[in-house]
Amino acid sequence: MGAACAVLLGFSSVDASAQPATPPAGPFAVGKITINFTDNSRRITLAHRRRVPRQLQTVIRYPALGDPSRIDVRDAPAASVDGPFPLIVFAHGFDVTPDTYSRLMRAWAQAGYVVAAPTFPLTNANAPGGAKESDLVNQPKDVSFVISRLLARNTAGYGVLSGLINPNQIAVAGHSDGGSTALAVAYNRHYVDHRIRAAVILSGAEIPGVTGYSFPAPSPPLLATQGTADTSNIPASTRTYFRLAPQPKFLLYLLRAGHGPPYISQQPQLSIVEQVTIAFLDTYLKGLSEASSRMWSAAFAPGVATLSR
Repeated sequence: MGAACAVLLGFSSVDASAQPATPPAGPFAVGKITINFTDNSRRITLAHRRRVPRQLQTVIRYPALGDPSRIDVRDAPAASVDGPFPLIVFAHGFDVTPDTYSRLMRAWAQAGYVVAAPTFPLTNANAPGGAKESDLVNQPKDVSFVISRLLARNTAGYGVLSGLINPNQIAVAGHSDGGSTALAVAYNRHYVDHRIRAAVILSGAEIPGVTGYSFPAPSPPLLATQGTADTSNIPASTRTYFRLAPQPKFLLYLLRAGHGPPYISQQPQLSIVEQVTIAFLDTYLKGLSEASSRMWSAAFAPGVATLSR
């Protein structure tokens, strides 16, 4: 691992002229809605060979009016006067649902992000006939589809999402197979979506059997995280793609941590992940000049975490 450095160089996707002088930092109250998106151009096969369109039930958390709390408020009025806000599309892991990561996603929304988490149709815990990891290769296109549908809602002129999203500030994030999904849609030439301006990969890896991880330019800034005791996604898997990535890139090691708990409930790891990811996104999406030093400070946890480039 390289030495920590507080100076960030390289790719910056933020259009400074389009940013408010001092973007609201929160914390915000968190509103929550659920939208069912249907991709009629692609289908899945269910029992008895029944073919149906890909359904992507998407839970969306957003900065809302009111006092910050640990509770998501259904259909809460959006804090539109403080927006528009950056968008994070989050991809869940295998055989779980987005609710597994509610604490992490709530932290992002409280910090001033719209956070959308689709439920992938065949790899979630409630998938018909059980979760099927073979569908992982279809999920990067699901993420792009959800981005398109959210941006359409953003410009529709009605509804809680109207005007709430900054279309020039989009990130993808994901854990485990969701991390692999986010990695592909940000950096694989077969799936790349150039609307993405930053990526957060939580214990993810290249999709098995899929080539094309060429990090096509302009390659968005990367924050990868990895538990050193993770036996599901071993550290070598993260190092494989991290070596290929151009700067700016950062690798957060969670020392002696496993695969899932650091992103779900384990402390102090979850708090470190929250703080480091928010500071990274504040740097590369919101363009906050102080956020880079905040990222390094949050990652400085002797015996618990280290951050390198």
